[in-house]
Formats: sequence, C-alpha cells, structure tokens
Amino acid sequence: MNIGFALCGSFCTYEQVFPAMEAVAKEYSVVPIFSNISYTADSRFGTHQEHIQKAEKICGCSILHTIEQVEPIGPKKLLDALIIAPCTGNTLAKLAHSIADGPVTMAAKSHLRNGRPVIVAVSTNDALAGAGENIGKLLSRKHYYFVPFGQDNPEKKPTSMVADFTLIPDTLAAALEGRQIQPILIS
Repeated sequence: MNIGFALCGSFCTYEQVFPAMEAVAKEYSVVPIFSNISYTADSRFGTHQEHIQKAEKICGCSILHTIEQVEPIGPKKLLDALIIAPCTGNTLAKLAHSIADGPVTMAAKSHLRNGRPVIVAVSTNDALAGAGENIGKLLSRKHYYFVPFGQDNPEKKPTSMVADFTLIPDTLAAALEGRQIQPILIS
C-alpha cells in the first residue's frame, strides 16, 4: 500500500510528527508531501532543509511539493490513503471549502476523487474558535477520518487543540477499513 504523508506548517509539532511518519513507513510505502510553507520556511523548530532531509530519509524518496507533482495522485490512483499531519487551521478551512491552491490541498482533492481515506491530524490554536466549524464540516464528510485530538494547553491557549500523533498508525488502520477510531475527542 502507498500512503501519502502531508505536512503543513505547524512546526512546533514536527518533533512528534516525524516519529509517526517513521511508524507508518515501517508498515507501508510512504510518499512525503510538503505544503509551500513547510518546504520553504525555517523556524525556531528547525530549518526547512533539516525537515526535508528527515522526511526524505524516512520515506526513501523525494518530497512532492508542487501542485503539478501532486495532481496525478487521483487520476493515477497513486495512494491508498493520505495523512495530513499536522493539519493547520488554514488547511482545515481550505479542505472544508474545497480550495485546492497548494500541494497539500490539491493532493487531498485529487486523492478524494477515488473515494479513498484522508486522515486529518489537527493542530490549530483556534480549533474551539474559528476553525471549529471547519472541523465540523469535515467530520460530516465521507472519506475524512480524524486522529483523536484534544486541548493541548487549556489555561494558556483555551481554543487550541492538537492531535495525539502517536495514534496516526491506529487511525490509518481503522480508516483503511472504513472506520473512524474512537474516541475522537481526548483529554
């Protein structure tokens, strides 16, 4: 099986995301996909080059990082599932409104044409605010599956939620069977 693993710009979670990518790569062939910001931006959590090298080493192949590279995913049926981890509030909004203006959202749009699962690992500071309606929209759509998520710092960031990235492999396995892992909301 071929699994797409798309990273968006919640750089603070990469330390948790890369071990999940490794776990998936032990079971499946993994195709890394980076958003525009993930492919080009440095942050206090590492340089884009460090992240690129790490993902390519884990997956054993080059990162897809342009719309042109990911568009064939659907027509050629290249993936059995697509994981978006971390999935930022920006990406959630675009997915909820069918906007495909970057590599990750185009990969999802192209992949969904085949009725195959998209696994979403939320990481956003406004999940219980502006992004809440977009999470709700995706929860009600076919072929979207959520990695269980919860508040990551209720005292200092009361509207922020993040997925438990260690549950990505279990969520993927359930999604490949057409099931949503439960519970979705965790403490």
